[in-house]
Amino acid sequence: MASSLVVKSAVRSQLKGMRAGGDFFKGLDAAVAAMLKQAVVRAKANGRKTCRASDV
Repeated sequence: MASSLVVKSAVRSQLKGMRAGGDFFKGLDAAVAAMLKQAVVRAKANGRKTCRASDV
């Protein structure tokens, strides 16, 4: 199994009193992975090897 891209304790502290089901973290990891992949594609399309905030 691949490692998680998000730190669960950091995410939980941001949920401010809300609980998160197990599927929440799987979905969040998938969303982050997709964002990272798209950021890489955008940076490469702009001739850069560095991802910037604008790529997200």
